[in-house]
This record gives sequence, C-alpha cells and structure tokens, in this order.
Amino acid sequence: MPRWKHEQVHPAITRVSCELKNPDDSLWFLLRGDAHHDNPHSDHDLQREHLEEAARRDACIIDVGDLFCAMGGKADPRMMKRGTMREEHAQANDYFDSLVRHNAEFIRPYATQFAVIAQGNHETSVLKRQETCLTTRLIERVNATAGSSIVNGGYGGWVHIHLSQQKRNIGIWVKYFHGSGGGGLMSFDTLRVRRIASFVNGADVVVSGHVHERWALEIAQEQPSAANGCYDLRHRSQWHVRTGTYKDEYRDGRGGWHIERGAPPKPLGAYWMRVGMGRKRIDGIERLRPRIELVAT
Repeated sequence: MPRWKHEQVHPAITRVSCELKNPDDSLWFLLRGDAHHDNPHSDHDLQREHLEEAARRDACIIDVGDLFCAMGGKADPRMMKRGTMREEHAQANDYFDSLVRHNAEFIRPYATQFAVIAQGNHETSVLKRQETCLTTRLIERVNATAGSSIVNGGYGGWVHIHLSQQKRNIGIWVKYFHGSGGGGLMSFDTLRVRRIASFVNGADVVVSGHVHERWALEIAQEQPSAANGCYDLRHRSQWHVRTGTYKDEYRDGRGGWHIERGAPPKPLGAYWMRVGMGRKRIDGIERLRPRIELVAT
C-alpha cells in the first residue's frame, strides 16, 4: 500500500496526506489525462510504462479525464465500427460494458496508486446520450475488485496535499479541470492561463487536459499579508500544466479526421510532479515554502 493516504473531504475536494521521512524527502504525483484507452490509436505500452514507473515511485496518480474515448455508441453521430474502436469492443454486444471491463482490467494492478479519476467531455457525452457514467462504473468496478478507494473527481475539483515532517506542516493546493475549447494552433492553450488565474484563487498548481498539448507554465502573483500585525508584500508562484495525451491521431499523416482538419502531431505522455518542503530566507527569517518540481514524462 502507498505511504500516502487520501480521502474525499468535500464533494469537490480530495485530501492527500503524507508524512515525509526527512526535510529533503518528497512525494511524487503522476498528472495524466486524455488516455482515450479504447481508441485504436491509444498507446497502451506508453500508458503501462508510466503506470509501472508510478508504482515504483509510489506516486499518487491524478487523471483529469477522457480516460475513455467511447465514440462507438449507437446514439453517437461519430460512431463508425472501423477506425474508432479496438477489435475487442467492435465484436462486443455490450459496447459500454466492454469499455469498462477492459479499462478496469488495465488499471487494476495500479489501482492503489490512483487518488482521483475525473471526467472529461467524452465521458459526459456518453452520460448525456446514454444515461450512464462510464467514470462511475469504472471506479466502482476497480474499487470493488482491487480494494482501492479511487475518488470520482467530476469534471473539475481540488486536491489538497498535506505534507508533514516532525512538527512542520505545509499544504499545497492543486486545482484540476478537464478543459474546454480548442486550444489554439499557435497559442497551445496558453492564452487560457491568465483567464483561469483571474478566477481560480489559492491554487499552487492548475492542471488541465483536453487540448492534447503538454507544457508547464509558471506565473507570479503578488500577495499582501498582515500576519500578526506585520504588513508585507510577497510574490507567489502558480503553475499551469497541460498533461498531454496517449492518443496518437496523427501517426504517419496520411489521413483521418485529425489530418483533414489540419491538426499537427501531439505530444504523447503526461507530467511528473514532485512536491516537498522548501525553505526561503526573507528579511532574515527562514520561512517554509512549498517545493514543486514539474517534469514531462
């Protein structure tokens, strides 16, 4: 079992707690999304490689949605038997149950590393058309068979990371949101960063997927303080992350909907996040600060 613990403390908040061994100790997270696991272009080998590494690092996994592709339902106008689904699902009489079975079997060996699986637009599209939530069905199945306690994260929510070491404690807030819009061929969805920062207050890290881009961007914010009657102005960092995808729609560029609309190749993979306790000397006083490192997989 992981050394960290998690629990849903509010419908939109999951708390992850970890006791660090020493001041230099840290906790790993795998921030991933847009696996589109049942799509024939989804890279299962790369997914498995990263999940195996997450298990070795004892990482906490946050999945920001579109774990399913799920475009093969009878009520879906995008449905085509060829090219949009894997053979095991094309032959199934219970298409949506087949998606859940195969996805659950794939992630079950790593189930205890998952803290949150959120919903993306592909899952909410199925809920709207078919009146079933694939994310809920998947989590129920995996938790029942693997003894895990994965939280259904909805389309967006928060993760509060609580780190402790002896008598020192620090909190790191992560806002996740599956994503919206088309991303932008030239901006890579970076224009959305300032918009999100204008209404998401208090987040140390903001994680999204959806646009199949992969990057991490740091912005600085001014923060006033009047603690104990002592007025001060400080700068704090807020990181914005796009998690990438595991679906390679471009492939050799010969054809398909992705090629016809003029879309480029997309970066495959996810992001590692390592958090710990940092220290910074301000006005001669050593203050505790979150230590956040982000590295593409």
